[in-house]
Order: sequence, then C-alpha cells, then structure tokens
Amino acid sequence: MNKPNPLIGTDGEVRPLDDGFFKKAKRGRPPMPAELRKKRVDIMLDPDVLAYFKAGGKGWQTRINKALREIAGLEQ
Repeated sequence: MNKPNPLIGTDGEVRPLDDGFFKKAKRGRPPMPAELRKKRVDIMLDPDVLAYFKAGGKGWQTRINKALREIAGLEQ
C-alpha cells in the first residue's frame, strides 16, 4: 500500500494542496464504530421530569443520559 503524502512539509508548513487531494477529501469526522454509537429509543417520561430537564435549555437529552449513567454506576 502506498503511504499517503503528509500534509505538513519538512519546513513545518502545510504543503500546497492539489486537485487530487480535493477529489479524495471528505467533510466531517470519520464515522464512529457502531458499537460506540448512541442508540435511538422511545421512552415515556412524566411531564414534570421532562420539564425539569428541558428547563436547563439545550442539551436536555444529554443531561438525561448523564443522570441515567450516574444512577447505573457507569460514570467514569
């Protein structure tokens, strides 16, 4: 297999990028392995529980996930 040409030159600067680079370039992060991805589920919550987490603004689902991890003893 051919080793890819490094983007940083010996002078510490980014080398000029040619058309070949941009033809193969992909946007975004590489995909996360399937076993590490979050899973979509449906869950029924009491209205007051949902209101509590949503009152904190954006990121309420992440906060619910964190609370469940703590209760399950999965926090690192």
